[in-house]
Amino acid sequence: MSYIDLKSPPKREDRLKACIAHGGTICEMAGAKGKKSCLHDDGERSFTQGSICLILPALAMLNTLPDNVVLLHSAIGCGGCTHSQNTNVRFGSNARWGRPKDGVWLSTAMDETDVITGGEEKLEQAIIEADRRYRPFSITVVAGCVPGIIGDDIDGVVQRVQPQVTAKLLPVHCEGFKTKIWATAYDAVYHGIGRTLLSPGEQSPTGDGLAPFKGLERLPRTVNLMNVSSMGRVDEVELERLLTTLGLDVNVFPVFAHPENMVKATQAALSVSTCPTHDDYFLGYLEERFGVPSLIRHMPIGIENTGLWLRDVAARFGEEEKAERIIEHEERELREALEVFRPVFEGKRVFISAGEFRALATARLLEELGLTVTGIRSFHHDEFAEGEYRKLADSSKDDYVVDVANVQPFEEANLLKRIKPDLFLGHANGNGTAAKLGIPTHVIYNTGLAYIGYRGVYEVARRLYRQLKNPIYNRKLGENLRLPYSDAWYTADPFSHIDQRGGTAA
Repeated sequence: MSYIDLKSPPKREDRLKACIAHGGTICEMAGAKGKKSCLHDDGERSFTQGSICLILPALAMLNTLPDNVVLLHSAIGCGGCTHSQNTNVRFGSNARWGRPKDGVWLSTAMDETDVITGGEEKLEQAIIEADRRYRPFSITVVAGCVPGIIGDDIDGVVQRVQPQVTAKLLPVHCEGFKTKIWATAYDAVYHGIGRTLLSPGEQSPTGDGLAPFKGLERLPRTVNLMNVSSMGRVDEVELERLLTTLGLDVNVFPVFAHPENMVKATQAALSVSTCPTHDDYFLGYLEERFGVPSLIRHMPIGIENTGLWLRDVAARFGEEEKAERIIEHEERELREALEVFRPVFEGKRVFISAGEFRALATARLLEELGLTVTGIRSFHHDEFAEGEYRKLADSSKDDYVVDVANVQPFEEANLLKRIKPDLFLGHANGNGTAAKLGIPTHVIYNTGLAYIGYRGVYEVARRLYRQLKNPIYNRKLGENLRLPYSDAWYTADPFSHIDQRGGTAA
């Protein structure tokens, strides 16, 4: 039975053997294929600090969908991250359609009485009211921890209420206590889309997968460009530019895609991932049910990775020669433009923190700019990143530390004190530790800035150049602020709280 036939997707600990606890080095990770280099059992750390729930990345995707209401079925306060995420929704809608538009989200705000008596009746009433008030194309019913704990059947509620409303109802399971790998959220969102908005219909009679399903025609030069909620419109435009230069039509999916048009993804000739961590679950489903093949090897961040990504796409359409001409032209112009920055970057050491694939791809980009990578903290580890570790191990002159951690700022602070990098790249809300240590910081993604493709290389270089030329703000922070850790912790093994391991940091 396919995963998509289940009510909810399996957690990534089970499906991909993903893990969140490991302290090692880039060369060790590059050679770890076939070995159990991570721990993924409960209690993988004897002390843990500062993680997030998978409901946050799920809502970051769902709130972007036009003509959709997000109905959160959980406790009061759950999903409050949507208030800050709405900035991206407004900015993204303005960049795409010329006017800012708020996301629409509601909550059943379950209380103590609901926990005792059950919240299904309240959820039914909320769905009906959301449909009456907003008349959306779809209502996404997102389950948080509380209904999962008390046993509310949101799928059963959706089935009962669907005949009473005009909106299509999508159940999405985001019970945060079920997994420590928050990337499972992407699977949960895609699971709801696949089960509700992409009807399997009839396969081609020969079983060759050439027809998506009866009544819809295959689009032979159309590719699904899989975007992510951390990708702004400027990055989509850059990848569209490269793909259209190859003579291809582009269907950007799923962030900011209208639910009514999502069925177009089943007609494409190819799906192209921009982040394997984000896309693998859904691309497997598109190939299994609709015969849409996929590419899920490279993230187009940096010169080398963008070229590899483009070559892979071109090879599927017999456009290899055209791709080589594009790459040669783009790289020549880019390398000339980067020369002005290289004297400032030379000898500068950088530490990177992000989701695994983005962290590793960005590390390669920084090496191409002439910076020296001295450490990486990735939020989890799974099989899709093995090739990226090998790329970095092959390109680096020296070995350096890798911390697999679902945030864990106490480990990060220890490592930064030891390594003393000249620059730190991390999430916007995760740069505080480095900044308080006086280290210049730059956000590793921002939906208003360019990071991807050839343009992204130049724009990242330009921003880092300015940051390194004027680091005084962070230096002042380091002189006047302190982190809440004892001096003894900074001399301890940063990985000493990882169970069954007594490793040492580089």
